[in-house]
Amino acid sequence: MTAAFATYNAARDASAGGVTTNIAQIDGLRGVAVAAVVVHHFSRAWLPGGFVGVDIFFVISGFLIGGILWRELTSRGTIDVPHFLLRRLRRLAPAYFVMAAVTTVAAYFILLPFEFREYAKSLIASVVYLSNVQFFREAGYFDIASENKILLHTWSLAVEEQFYLFLPVLLLVFRRSKRMLIGVLAAILAISLVACILVTPLSPTATFFLFPFRAWELLLGVGLAIAWTERRFSGAYGGALSWLGIVLIAAGVALTRPEHDFPGAWALLPTVGTVLLLLNMNDRNPVNLVLSWRPMVMLGLISYSLYLWHWPVLTLASYYHDGEQPSSMVLWLAVAIGLSILSWRFVERPVREARFLSVTTLVSGAGFASAALFLAGFFIYHGDGLPGRYGTATRMHIQASSDFIQDWSRCRIPSDGPFSGIEICPVGVQGEPTFLVWGDSHVRAMKEGIDHAAREAQSAGLLIWRAGCPPLFDVEKQENAATPAQNSACTAANAQIRAALPQLVSVEKVLLIGRWTYYFNGGGTGLDKGNRIVISALQEEGRSQEQIFVDATLATIDEIRKSIPDVYVVEQPPEIPYYDSREAARLLAHGRTLDNMPLVQTMADLQTRSGRAEAPFRQLAAEQRIKYLPLVDRFCDGKVCSVVHDGVSFYFDNNHITNTAANAIRSVFAPVVTASSGEAVALHVRP
Repeated sequence: MTAAFATYNAARDASAGGVTTNIAQIDGLRGVAVAAVVVHHFSRAWLPGGFVGVDIFFVISGFLIGGILWRELTSRGTIDVPHFLLRRLRRLAPAYFVMAAVTTVAAYFILLPFEFREYAKSLIASVVYLSNVQFFREAGYFDIASENKILLHTWSLAVEEQFYLFLPVLLLVFRRSKRMLIGVLAAILAISLVACILVTPLSPTATFFLFPFRAWELLLGVGLAIAWTERRFSGAYGGALSWLGIVLIAAGVALTRPEHDFPGAWALLPTVGTVLLLLNMNDRNPVNLVLSWRPMVMLGLISYSLYLWHWPVLTLASYYHDGEQPSSMVLWLAVAIGLSILSWRFVERPVREARFLSVTTLVSGAGFASAALFLAGFFIYHGDGLPGRYGTATRMHIQASSDFIQDWSRCRIPSDGPFSGIEICPVGVQGEPTFLVWGDSHVRAMKEGIDHAAREAQSAGLLIWRAGCPPLFDVEKQENAATPAQNSACTAANAQIRAALPQLVSVEKVLLIGRWTYYFNGGGTGLDKGNRIVISALQEEGRSQEQIFVDATLATIDEIRKSIPDVYVVEQPPEIPYYDSREAARLLAHGRTLDNMPLVQTMADLQTRSGRAEAPFRQLAAEQRIKYLPLVDRFCDGKVCSVVHDGVSFYFDNNHITNTAANAIRSVFAPVVTASSGEAVALHVRP
């Protein structure tokens, strides 16, 4: 979004000869855009669609930068690309460097090592203008939530930096023919728009973050700038056009939601609205008068600094307040605005207006700052977030918070065969799988232990897991922590696994793993008690969730045994309701206690929640229809179950165990991973 924060001179540069643009109105429009983004970030309930302010900025950016470059190309026949990039550097880099440096220092005192390490990756990516690519690649289960990524907002800066490199080169390549150049720009715009609309339902993360799917928004502004320069418009078409533009922007802000397929076609509302306002900027009407109002203009002038500062202030405050949104939003908003004014007054303007600042000084200074930030990120990342900052007790929970990253490099999604379209993950040695592990995210939590046990037994197996998806046939789930698409995918995947079982020639055993209490009781406990899940039968209705779970469990076991008689179920690890390794570490790191976070759960309380949920498996084991693998005794001493064992935290959160714990209990899996044939015999299927 950086080009949208260009100064008055940039707006003048974008003017066509003899056709003047209303510079104050552009600043006011920037003020609208940054206000929408900031209000949305500080309170999504107030302005759930405020994130479309970024799209407004993209169009303004294309208009201003497109005007600068087109005017130079038509007047000189070429573009001085180094000079253009130096101007961008002078106007935009200093404020960014100051923000990044101050934020890094603050993060050192506030973030836990795992978080600081993730921050370092973002810092490195932002320095080399690849933040958007990094955040696109990072999206995933148990990753740091987007709202907690301190430099998340730099994704749009990266998109614009990529635009700075793309547009001048494109203009130079096709400069011989103005007609061809305009045609190429129009074609790229159309292709980008169509791709954005078509791909968004399939991969909204890609279309949100990546430049090829955002290029059309910037090129809308470029096209308008070319029309201005060619004197195609007067900039005054009556108030109706401006009113229509502001209505489209308001509709985008009011109607767009994060859960919509965005950007896609939804992004047309704010972008087309912005084009109409820019097209009619010289008309005297109430909309333009409000946009030219001094407070709006001032907000536009500080918009770049405000965009840079508001997100780090908000996220760091959230981290300091134990991961919760800070209660004093108005205070933190005031801090962000104050820092923005200081940045604009003492960083942006002085550097931009400094005549004594030579090219050598500018480039060397920017190079030094970039290198310093890059090296800081490098050392923080390779220093694992600098855990030595904290004491022993804090480091124990810190270690647990980072001990939930497994190696999934062997996983693949087959394009054909019984598991076509489903991710399968080999474990153990190379060879045909003799066992199949199927379940929810608890499979992920136990993966390292299963893999280790299989390697020790020289056997091979397959893991299939899906978060929040019970390994049960003929049921569907509705979970408030999942999207409708994820809920449907669970049912479809389970049906496919059912159909695949008779074809798995080499598989001798099946192990089911799940958070059984979650599915039986219909929700979480303690810290995740707000997570609710409804399990319903695909055909019969009128039964309670508890009965549906029991019936589905018995039916699923019987169905599996038709193809693979040897079925195992592992007991669920005890839930420690109020434990979370990251929150525990943060409390201790900030000098607080764990008085409100018990690290133990009594056996009596455990039995109250898990007893009935585990009953179907005990019944099946008694009937010798399954082999039930006990696990509670690995975490409990007969009276209480504990997070800590021999000075090590065995839990990542209130129900997922760490890799260390999974390895410690790996002997539990020995009956499963030991091949019946005694041999570890690529996946054979029956024809």
